[in-house]
Amino acid sequence: MTKKTITLIAASLACTLSLPTALATPEQDKETFQAYFESRFPNVPEDDFVNGAYAIDPVGRENWEAIEEFPPYETAISKGEEMWETPFENGKTYKDCFPDGPAIAGKYPYWDRERGMVITLPLAINECREENKEKPLKYAKGPIADIVGYIAYESRGQVTNVEIPEDDPRALEAYERGKQFYFARRGQLNFSCAHCHMGNSGTTLRTEILSPAYGHTTHFPVYRSKWGAMGTLHRRFSGCNKQVRAKPFKPQGEEYRNLEFFFTYMNNGLELNGPGARK
Repeated sequence: MTKKTITLIAASLACTLSLPTALATPEQDKETFQAYFESRFPNVPEDDFVNGAYAIDPVGRENWEAIEEFPPYETAISKGEEMWETPFENGKTYKDCFPDGPAIAGKYPYWDRERGMVITLPLAINECREENKEKPLKYAKGPIADIVGYIAYESRGQVTNVEIPEDDPRALEAYERGKQFYFARRGQLNFSCAHCHMGNSGTTLRTEILSPAYGHTTHFPVYRSKWGAMGTLHRRFSGCNKQVRAKPFKPQGEEYRNLEFFFTYMNNGLELNGPGARK
């Protein structure tokens, strides 16, 4: 497949995914999205897309596998476990909010029919804290990344399975807003998320190989060498906005939650393997 052909396919895909709801259902979007990456990277096993750029970069994969022998996120997992087990001032713990235990990452994000909004795991954690008269955590990094990292670790192997209730038009609207966000150009560079991680996935930007969008949501939160710390998915969203010289939105604001709703749905069927380590 030539570079010109791939570019044309990517443009066609972006057009297809941007069609009005009446012409493309979320399920059709997902099938088109996943088929594109399976065609673009035919030698990558489907379950390997969860490894991001390391699924298509043999040299980078060797370095990453060496790092994973002593993963830099181990401390975060330990801190997160301690947070999970430590009682609040009122004597309750996170277990009182999440009775199924910490292996719950596969349940998020989900559509809350009563409130008419997307609920993500970090949002649910802070709502639990506030219900128990605890101060909410900041959403980009720090303790929130630690406890989400612990939950992600306990949830490894769960299969991404976001549901969009067909009988609630508000859920479909939230999905569509997330989809529009993903394909909208923004910032001084006039780039969309899809420019880097769909049409140019697998190519090199400076010294970085642009990872495929397929699988992006499976391994968060991540420890990035660039950050020297753990960060949440919404921290990464903010960073991408800044890189195209656009003003980022507030982490866990409606814009990013809807984006996560759409984006995670695109990865339905892939196993969770967070937390991860990246450059």
